[in-house]
Amino acid sequence: MAEISLYHPYPAAQVATWDYETDVAVIGFGAAGACAAIEAADAGARVMLFERGSGSGGASALSGGEIYIGGGGGSDAQRAAGFEDSTEDFAAYLKAAGGPCADEEKCDLYARESLAHYAWLKSQGVPYRGNYLPGKHIEPTDDSTLIWSGSEAAAPFCDIAKPAPRGHVIAHMGWGGGRPLVDILESRARDLGVDVVSDARAVALVQDGDRVVGVVVRIDNQPRFVKATNGVILCTGGFVFNDEMRRRYCPETFKINSPIGDQDDGSGIELGVGAGGDAIHMDQFFTTCPWTMPEPQAHGVFVNRAGQRFINEDCYHGRVSRCALDQPGEGVYLLLDIAHFDQPLEMAGMTIAGTGDSWEEVEGELGMAPGTLSATMAFYNVHAREGRDPLFDKKPPILTPLDQGPFVALELNFATSYFSFFTLGGLRTSTDGEVMGRDGKPVSGLFAAGRCTSGLPAWGHGYSSGFSLADCTFFGRQAGRKAAAG
Repeated sequence: MAEISLYHPYPAAQVATWDYETDVAVIGFGAAGACAAIEAADAGARVMLFERGSGSGGASALSGGEIYIGGGGGSDAQRAAGFEDSTEDFAAYLKAAGGPCADEEKCDLYARESLAHYAWLKSQGVPYRGNYLPGKHIEPTDDSTLIWSGSEAAAPFCDIAKPAPRGHVIAHMGWGGGRPLVDILESRARDLGVDVVSDARAVALVQDGDRVVGVVVRIDNQPRFVKATNGVILCTGGFVFNDEMRRRYCPETFKINSPIGDQDDGSGIELGVGAGGDAIHMDQFFTTCPWTMPEPQAHGVFVNRAGQRFINEDCYHGRVSRCALDQPGEGVYLLLDIAHFDQPLEMAGMTIAGTGDSWEEVEGELGMAPGTLSATMAFYNVHAREGRDPLFDKKPPILTPLDQGPFVALELNFATSYFSFFTLGGLRTSTDGEVMGRDGKPVSGLFAAGRCTSGLPAWGHGYSSGFSLADCTFFGRQAGRKAAAG
């Protein structure tokens, strides 16, 4: 008997008995898996969905329920708030946010189809209040819909695409709208007749020649063979909980200590690669210490251990945090004056490292060389009074002088402050969700969506809130339709 392994497919010729037979087998019951199952079932395919946990969820259920939507002149919420959002601007922002990792075909397709996807979400029962919440927010604490969720109004992005808020959040009181979002999608999938099997862990793909024809799942500690006539869709999440893969691909993540995910062990990526798929941008990850961003802290100045600025502080908190992690040493400092200081939440792990009646005193308390941090702040304040930031192009009104003592330096220590993170690299897929091989051709019968792929949220330095749920719901649907068609 052949070995059952994540790293190479099981030969179909050695399957003695198929325990289950279906048209499409979906692996993973987060938002990506639910949307893939919904579309495949809606297209008339028999669908079985296998989830290693005891119920739906995934990283999607841990999120704020925010989906990045725009283009086409603007969504109903955007237009009601007075924002016009062209498809061209939307696509340009997606590509800029994807940086050197951007998949331009996916960006263009999603920009064109985003409003239709928004309508589809509503048709599944996802509720949106439709109002706009101005200001800088991590996510709404009420049931507001539209927020600024990225670096749209900050340099260099505002010079590439006309700014508009695009974070669309499910109507839900308090944080954590991802759970009710997944619940709604789960209910819809079950209503369409999707056969859900929980406590079933995928341990191998089954291949007949070059085509994936099924999957092996472990149920009650026994291997069960699933025949999937049309194909298998991997929706298994990233690899943030796989230390071996992190050491191999993104060792920088070991500088921080708060991984976010739900059993994201990279198994789907390993399955795809073993079947001939290509894994790309595996060094990319997202991180944030989000409590650095809400006003008034956003008016502050970030410096590294040498007292040097490194970012325009008005951009998205994840971009600030990812650029902070690039700095030498064990952490960075957030500088504030008394007019803009607000005590961070205790869970942020941000501590007061230095205070003083002048920036020279703060510099001394931090043990920096004389004339370093103080020179940085003198230069910053002179230009901030003129409404300019010649180094990083921070914009008013967030750009403001920090000249009202006393002054404080908050330390963001990479090891002890709260820097949440997750991986972004994964299987290379087509716009239809086909897993692509290293030869540039699809792996027959194999599809993938969500964080086990490299999709819209491809570059940690450009991530915006709502990218992941936009990617997994939309391209999950794409994969479901393509797999159903056989």
